[in-house]
Amino acid sequence: MMECSWKAILLVAFASLGIQYSAIKSLRKANAPCPSMPILNQCLQKDIKDNATRLLCEDINKLRSSHKEQTRKHIIIFATTRTGSSFVGQIFNQHPDVFYLFEPLYHLQKSFNDFGLQTEKTQKLIVGAFRDLLHNLYNCGFSFIENSLSWKPQNHIARSMFRRGVSIALCSPPLCDKVQKVESVCLRKCKPLNFTLVSETCLKYKNIAMKTVRMSEIIDLRTLVEDPRMNFKIIHLVRDPRGILASRISTFIDIYQQWQIWNTTGKQPRNIDFEQITTTCTDLSNSVKTGLSRPSWLKGKYMLVRYEDIAMDPIKKAKEMYDFIGLDWKEEVQLWIEQNTNVSIAIKEKYSSGNTKFSTNRNSAENSENWRLHLCLDIVQKLQTLCGVTLSLLGYKMVNSVEELKNLSNSLVEPRIFLPFT
Repeated sequence: MMECSWKAILLVAFASLGIQYSAIKSLRKANAPCPSMPILNQCLQKDIKDNATRLLCEDINKLRSSHKEQTRKHIIIFATTRTGSSFVGQIFNQHPDVFYLFEPLYHLQKSFNDFGLQTEKTQKLIVGAFRDLLHNLYNCGFSFIENSLSWKPQNHIARSMFRRGVSIALCSPPLCDKVQKVESVCLRKCKPLNFTLVSETCLKYKNIAMKTVRMSEIIDLRTLVEDPRMNFKIIHLVRDPRGILASRISTFIDIYQQWQIWNTTGKQPRNIDFEQITTTCTDLSNSVKTGLSRPSWLKGKYMLVRYEDIAMDPIKKAKEMYDFIGLDWKEEVQLWIEQNTNVSIAIKEKYSSGNTKFSTNRNSAENSENWRLHLCLDIVQKLQTLCGVTLSLLGYKMVNSVEELKNLSNSLVEPRIFLPFT
């Protein structure tokens, strides 16, 4: 039943996309000259009696609507777990013209997992469903996400939504009586989400940003990027795989228990699973290779950003990301970064009672490589073997001794400039 339901939704979604795309193509092919001001003034009237003028005005309004959609930026922070994506997401969340969503694919992935549908055989279907959900959300359509909730919303009202409280837009009027910027306060004081009202609110924003760690490779976004109605911008956030693993070991204790045993005792368990970190590195390498090869479909739409570079100078990197996307720099964005980083902080995510907190540390370079104090040399060298291509591509140095590993005064991050593909 679940499979049939998703297939039906996908068919409807694609049918809808086809109609819209055809309409845009026909308008473009018309190549009509720009109408004179008298005609534009007539189009502002509510009751147009002349049939020819009315039809022309309908075309003008469609073109206006299409232009409005083109000027809206559709931003995605593309990352894997434990790379600082929550922090980077908040950099965009602070902008008053950005409608921000945190991990919008969570509920859909959970549905696939709950129904046992997430397998190698269904991976293409899942990626397609992820893309369709993103497309709907970037167009302020929330029916897809309603259907993926584990409970059925009554009258389009949901009791909760994954990490709703970290989105200022979802914790502000008209979705909340007043702006609540603290996650726990938002969840306590704001009314349940009315998805109809969420859609109406979303449409009023000039830009939409989302962050996700649930898609494997950049190539999976190509269909969205090439959609002529989308003004897509990708922030590809990466991190040293050794730092990723260290963070996962300390955060996801149950999943990485065998790694913790190895790290503590110095003895490698026989049944340790290398697949997850190997897959992470493979996905990272493939995506970075795609981005750095500069294919035409990514022109003007792709920017590679290292976690460690943000940690070194968060305001500088934030301004570079804003400049690439075409967002005006706002005082509240700078203030938030300063308050949450003391200007020179490394990004460190800690989860407590479902909340994300960012710790401050004045020595950002040292803190961004703090994983070196928490991983044993054997694990580091094993990772260097598994992820050597990734480390080389992104400019991360190898270590061959305990002394090299623990000496934080010598950075393992090579100074590299990854210019946006414009």
